[in-house]
Amino acid sequence: MKIALETLGCKLNQAESETLARQLAEAGHRLVPGVDEADVYILNTCTVTHLADAKCRHLLRLAHRRNPGALLLATGCYAERVPQELAQIEGVSLVVGNDKKPQLLTLLEESGYVNRAPPVSEPGAMVEPAARRTRAFIKVQDGCNNLCAYCIVPLVRGGERSLPAAQIVAEVRRRIADGYKEVVLTGTEIGAYGYDGVDLKGLLERILAETNIDRLRLSSLQPQEISAGLLELWRDRRLCPHFHLSLQSGSDGVLRRMRRHYSAGDYQRSVSLIRSFVPDAAITTDVIVGFPGESEAEFEESYRFCKEIDFARIHVFPYSARPGTEAAVMPLVAEAIKKERSQRMLALAGESVRNFKQRFLGKVRPVLWESECQDGLWSGLTDNYIKVYTRSCADLANKLQPVRVA
Repeated sequence: MKIALETLGCKLNQAESETLARQLAEAGHRLVPGVDEADVYILNTCTVTHLADAKCRHLLRLAHRRNPGALLLATGCYAERVPQELAQIEGVSLVVGNDKKPQLLTLLEESGYVNRAPPVSEPGAMVEPAARRTRAFIKVQDGCNNLCAYCIVPLVRGGERSLPAAQIVAEVRRRIADGYKEVVLTGTEIGAYGYDGVDLKGLLERILAETNIDRLRLSSLQPQEISAGLLELWRDRRLCPHFHLSLQSGSDGVLRRMRRHYSAGDYQRSVSLIRSFVPDAAITTDVIVGFPGESEAEFEESYRFCKEIDFARIHVFPYSARPGTEAAVMPLVAEAIKKERSQRMLALAGESVRNFKQRFLGKVRPVLWESECQDGLWSGLTDNYIKVYTRSCADLANKLQPVRVA
């Protein structure tokens, strides 16, 4: 059957979608890039904000309008949180939560929606060429025990659990066999990785020692998880000098109300440690603007902190109340104030990106070319997460090359 698979949200969702795509291909089905020609449309949903919820509903309704004959299936975090909301959308036939996502293909077969076809085993056959990626996302861990006041993730992902190191190493080898040059290790809380005495540092050591992957990148860490012992591994240039460190706020008062496990000072020390070991590292982050009770002084404190850190990139999120979380019943910041603060932080984010890129003008960085944006114009990523472009008549897809940034 022809199956369209669309993914919203985090890199963990992307990793799980890649695994599902592989299962579908191995069962003999063909993945197609859009719903128009699909027999089955699967949406891997996100529910981290109310905007993510709205986008999920919009995509399912749009898929039904564009292809009324297609079977619509919703899975992921929104499907885990309130399955009945998605089940009521016209055209949706099946809603599968996160706990059943690994068995999704079996559920489709047992429900009679999908028949098993002859298997496909050739490397790289899981998707059509137009939809192939050059970076593979591999899940190493799931769940979170932190219970931050604003976060829905522990409610839809559950507690922390990790995959065996041997299984992860085998997955990396499979991606190499499929032709991938870069692997991104992802999870809800990968810094909490632990299985049979192997922690995150031990896992990285095993991957580096037991595979010949060209580039290895981590999706996200918490500042309290940064240590000199971990950073010493970045002497191996296959580890990308890119650290996504969650901040959420640069105000200690807001961090306490959020129930984060660090202070602004702790965060600053982690950044300094990274820069002492990996001077060219990109440090990217997430910031929530307008958290309940955030005063003007606390916002200014957070704004100044972000400016002083000089991030490579800041992802700005206006606070979105999530039902069932502690913060959902806290006094809200007025929407107009939240919007104004978001605009200011977004302007700083743009300035931060420009400043970081400026540092590397004229320098040579390894670039993994990913896709052709238009005829002859290619885009790619440096090891330290700078998006670059070049013009070439040659096919650069999935080529890893040294490039002088200009």
